[in-house]
Amino acid sequence: MSTLLLIDGENFRKSLAAVFSATDKPFPAWHEYDFQRLFNSVLSGIKVDRCVFYFARLKFHEDTAEKSKKLIEEQRLLKTHLEKQWFEVVLAGMVRGQIMERSWLKGGSQLVFKEKGVDVRIAVDMVVMACDKTATHIILGSSDSDLQPAIQEAKKRGVQCIYLGFEDKPNYGLTATTDKTILIRNSEVFASEPVVLPLK
Repeated sequence: MSTLLLIDGENFRKSLAAVFSATDKPFPAWHEYDFQRLFNSVLSGIKVDRCVFYFARLKFHEDTAEKSKKLIEEQRLLKTHLEKQWFEVVLAGMVRGQIMERSWLKGGSQLVFKEKGVDVRIAVDMVVMACDKTATHIILGSSDSDLQPAIQEAKKRGVQCIYLGFEDKPNYGLTATTDKTILIRNSEVFASEPVVLPLK
């Protein structure tokens, strides 16, 4: 049996940030946050054989040079931090800037960055793992409804799919599509005491 934890990094980080924001707690520096402690707590009793974080590849954008440099450095620090905590990091797709019309802004437009390709890579990996029989269980740390077709295909091939979401805002579509749901409690997000049980 092989259990894989697949995490949509930006989607998961936004969900974590929403928990902090709703409780008026200061946002952590993500490259210092103890993700391993969080997953050890939430998935206690489940032997996870492989953990993968997926992020979009960041590229320098001349129109926002200072912000680009900051985001690229933050991603580099986070990648190093996660790899030290036993996670694999996959950079897939990219973050693209596009001009969006904003009637309330002076000038009427704003440069907005959007992540493209991460959900596609996760979906492809899920189906490949199911077809190659390299996974018997997939725990999906994402609230992206676009992953439902991949979940259905993996389940057809005998893989048990588990949705890992947040108690404040679960995705009911993913809850209905997967075999099981595990919701992260706010107390687990904020807990500081390390859990002795290792993931592996």
